[in-house]
Amino acid sequence: MCYARWRRLLPSWIDVWPVEWPGRGARMDEALATNPHTLAAQLADELGAHLDVPYAVFGHSLGAIIAFELVHNLLDRGARAPAVLFASGAEAPAVRDNSKWRLPLNDEALLQELRRLRGTPDEVLSNMELMQSVLPVLRADFMMCGAYVYGMRPRLPCSLHVFGGADDETSNEGLRAWEQETSASFRMDVLPGHHFFIHTRQAELIDLIGSALAAQSGRSANSHRSDEYERILHSATH
Repeated sequence: MCYARWRRLLPSWIDVWPVEWPGRGARMDEALATNPHTLAAQLADELGAHLDVPYAVFGHSLGAIIAFELVHNLLDRGARAPAVLFASGAEAPAVRDNSKWRLPLNDEALLQELRRLRGTPDEVLSNMELMQSVLPVLRADFMMCGAYVYGMRPRLPCSLHVFGGADDETSNEGLRAWEQETSASFRMDVLPGHHFFIHTRQAELIDLIGSALAAQSGRSANSHRSDEYERILHSATH
């Protein structure tokens, strides 16, 4: 998982917690999630007891939508609000059009989507043995996109920081619409790159995240104080 590398790139006072979804990694023996609302509720049940320090939540692409629903589920369970919700590479929930993902995609359609998103090397796409193990996971992720239904709720009480790629198909208007989901501060940064700018512009992205969390905690951006940790939860990407 790419987020595990962030442990050595972010300041030492930020404790990075990559969040694995069922059906992948250490949770391979569990069934893949296909309902985003059920997944968010499950993750809230699993994580709620561990949020005893200031924390933030980051999600990219579908992960941004799951992160948004996760925060609402945590608040509904009486958990403290995160300092920041970081939403990356995804239109705001209220303006998403998920209709094209409502039916399962066949293997060729999934491969076409991967080529379009430009996040997977050609040598990986041509390795059919590898892709046969990956495609069921991707199919479940796209099914979650198609199953997502936005519900109006009170605005989140935490800051909301949105990232986008300048050459991604996600529009600036779709990114800016996230502002309607918070009653606190809002910021949007657009970085060079396509949908997976989180890899190609990783250093800039991490600097922005570190600076945002430092500002929230009253630290300097390069602080190494360890008296109080900020925990950042990462919701996976498709």
